[in-house]
Amino acid sequence: MKTNLLKYSVSAAALLIIGSNAMAATPTAAPKTYPAGEVGKMVKLGEDILMHTNTHPLTKDMVGDKLQCISCHIRGSDGKPGTAPGIATFIGTATAFPAYSKREKSVQTLQDRINNCFMRSMNGKRPIVDTKASVAMAAYVTWLSEGMPMKMNAKMPCSPLNSERWMHGAKHFAKIQKRATHANYVNGKKLYEAKCAMCHGADGAGMGTFPPLWGQKNGKWLAYNTGAGMSKLNKGAAWVQSNMPLGQGKTLKDQEAADIMLYVNAQPHADFDLRKALYPASKMGHYNSKVLHEKHSVRSNFKQFGLNVDKIRGDHKIK
Repeated sequence: MKTNLLKYSVSAAALLIIGSNAMAATPTAAPKTYPAGEVGKMVKLGEDILMHTNTHPLTKDMVGDKLQCISCHIRGSDGKPGTAPGIATFIGTATAFPAYSKREKSVQTLQDRINNCFMRSMNGKRPIVDTKASVAMAAYVTWLSEGMPMKMNAKMPCSPLNSERWMHGAKHFAKIQKRATHANYVNGKKLYEAKCAMCHGADGAGMGTFPPLWGQKNGKWLAYNTGAGMSKLNKGAAWVQSNMPLGQGKTLKDQEAADIMLYVNAQPHADFDLRKALYPASKMGHYNSKVLHEKHSVRSNFKQFGLNVDKIRGDHKIK
C-alpha cells in the first residue's frame, strides 16, 4: 500500500512538473530578439508584409481587398502581428506543421497555409511557394514559436493554442446558426450598430486603420470573400467572440456573437472560385491540394446551415 502511494505521489509530482514546464514554454509575445544575419532580415520582412499586406511591394498585387494579415491576426501587447491571445494567434502555429487540412484534403506546409489565405481572406491570388514573400511570412510565423515543442497536427492546420477553440467554437456556433431567423438578423444589425460600427463603419467599409467587413468601393471588394473562414457563420462567430470588441474579447454572449456575424455575412461579399484564385500552372508550379474545384457565395454559405439568406435578410438583395 505504501509502495503504491509512493508511486502515485511521484507520478503526480512528475505531471505537475511537466505541466508547469509546458505552461512556461508557451510564450505570450514575440521573442525579445530577432535571429541573426539573413534569417533575422527575412523574419523582419515577413513581419512587415503581415502588417502592410495590401500595400507591400511584394504582396500588393496578390491582394484583392483592403485587408492586411493583421486584420484577423491581431497585434498583441508587444505590437507584433498575430500575438494577441484570442483565436487566430500565430504563436505556436509553426509547431503544428506539416499538418493535415480537411479543406485541401492533403498534408500542408506552413507556406501552403499562409499562401492559401491570400485566395480567401485577401480575396486575391495565391503567392507562389518559396518566393521571397512566401518564405518571409513563414519565417516570421516560425519565429513566434521559438522554444515551443513540435506536435504535428493530424486534424487541422493551425496553432495548438487554437485547434480546440476552433473545433469547439465551430461545432457550438453551427448549432446556434442553424436556428437563425430574421429576428436574429435584426438583432445582429442592432448589435453591430451599437458595438462594431464605431470602428468598422455603419456601411462596413472600415474606419481609419480598422478593417472593412463587407461591400465594394469603386468596383473593388473591400473585405474577405465567401471562401474565407470568417465568411462561415459558425467560424466567424467563434472568432468574433474570442477577439471583439477590440480589447474586450470574450465579453459577447453566444447569441450576440452569432447574430452579429449572421448580419455581417449576410451583406455583399465577393464569390469565391478556386480556379480564378490560382495562377496558371506554368507560373505557379505544384498546387498542394487534392481539391481543384471549389465555389462559394453568400447564398451557398447560408444554405450550408439550412438557411435561406433572403428569408434571413427579409429581402432579395443578395444575388
